[in-house]
Amino acid sequence: MMLRLSICSAALLSCLTAPVLADEVSDALQAAQTAYSAGDMGKASEQITMAVQAISAQQSARLTALLPPAPDGWTREDTADFTKSFGMIGGGSGAEATYSSADGATSFKLSFVADNPMVGSMGAMLGNAQMMAMMGKVVKVGNQALLSQDGSISALVNSRVLFQAQGGTEEQMLPLVQKIDFAKVGVFDTK
Repeated sequence: MMLRLSICSAALLSCLTAPVLADEVSDALQAAQTAYSAGDMGKASEQITMAVQAISAQQSARLTALLPPAPDGWTREDTADFTKSFGMIGGGSGAEATYSSADGATSFKLSFVADNPMVGSMGAMLGNAQMMAMMGKVVKVGNQALLSQDGSISALVNSRVLFQAQGGTEEQMLPLVQKIDFAKVGVFDTK
């Protein structure tokens, strides 16, 4: 009797202390596994798509958190639906914010796009400092080389994240760009 009570107590305690891992991604993956096991390929595919969308949303939130806050006297407005059309161009995740001066006379955008075919197409151009130097001025922020040309600053971070600053002059945008931790951007979706 005492052994049975100890086993039941241990089982109850483990249930109470076990981490709750349920979230949108794990729920969708579990539903996909259940549907697949039942032979319902359509439902399994639908649930996998839901999991991919939820992961992309989490990745986008992490990228948004890496955009710098607005400088004193400026505002920052995040573009809520920035990744809405990414599914039509191959998927991925991203973040964008518009920075505006207090008087509204000056504004520019900073953005990240990750794991999208567009990023791959920029690799040859932005993945090589010599190639960038032929196209414009190369500036460094930490260990990250960036291309500054015609009112935009661009970089390819860790061969998978395209960074762009657009709409202002280099003098306006570069101080804010210098606040970005590009090392963290390169590994934004890992712990």
